[in-house]
Amino acid sequence: LETWMNTLGFKLPLPMSASSHSLGFFYLGVSEPGQGLPQFIAVGYMDDQLFAQYDSSTRKYQPRVPWMGRVDQFDPQYWELYYHNQSGGEWWLHTLQWMYGCELSGDGSKGGAFQDGYDGRDFLSFDKETLTWTAVDVRAQLTKWNWEAKPNFAWKIKAYLEEECIERLQRYLGYGKEFLLLRREPPEVKVTRQKSSTEDVETLVCQAHGFYPKEIEATWTKDGQRWEHETFRSRVAPNPDGTYYISLYTDVEPEERGRYRCRVDHAGLSQPLALAWEGAPGTLTGPFPLVPILGNVGLIVAAVIGAVLAVLIISFCIFIFISK
Repeated sequence: LETWMNTLGFKLPLPMSASSHSLGFFYLGVSEPGQGLPQFIAVGYMDDQLFAQYDSSTRKYQPRVPWMGRVDQFDPQYWELYYHNQSGGEWWLHTLQWMYGCELSGDGSKGGAFQDGYDGRDFLSFDKETLTWTAVDVRAQLTKWNWEAKPNFAWKIKAYLEEECIERLQRYLGYGKEFLLLRREPPEVKVTRQKSSTEDVETLVCQAHGFYPKEIEATWTKDGQRWEHETFRSRVAPNPDGTYYISLYTDVEPEERGRYRCRVDHAGLSQPLALAWEGAPGTLTGPFPLVPILGNVGLIVAAVIGAVLAVLIISFCIFIFISK
């Protein structure tokens, strides 16, 4: 499921900062389900982690983390409503996503996003500060005019993002306190090396994985000093178990590799780590193989080419959402 979400570009434009928490909901529907993809999917994410799911195959709300079992107020029909109330009519051979969510920072500031995607690209986005819609093409412009003509439509969305969504986020943080706020998992760190395309240069690779919370400081040092030259850093990404991983790369001359250290500091560590490469020469190994993942994405892209969504669905769903 997570792979499909990433393939279709499901990502809320919320600027996640240190000590912040976010809550997001995503919707997807297809007219010809297949390859394990239901006709309708609705999922909820908390801080990059899938916590709940509803799909048309099971027609049931399914918690994906233990603490969601304590959310007695959660109504499975909240998502089921969108599936059963889809109108008939003409279908278009395209992909359409609907996503919204909110963020609460450690300093108390609030953020929110409400966005539609069409064929994997931006379609319509909402600015809750100016109460305006941004359309990317003529088709989106028509929808924009339609929504702007609805009395108080923008105000209702703004109120949801700043009030109801934030209240739900705070409630879920309370339910998952031990998992989301108090959990500490130290990173496992490993330094390996790869041959470079340049004969007299090699690449040192530092992998830190299995850590929680998400915030981590990971850098290369040379002779004890921070080293940024010829370096590359991946983004901090989630693992299926709710932990995170990150990788750092730097090109070095083989005779100088002993001068480099990967320095990692994290809330789960009693003190920072500073690790050098140790071991026999070899290619990169680790828990995050890239080739199989890219291969699966190719298969999934082919599978969802036939995904069919009607623009009518998104408008009707949002109407239901606003009218609740």
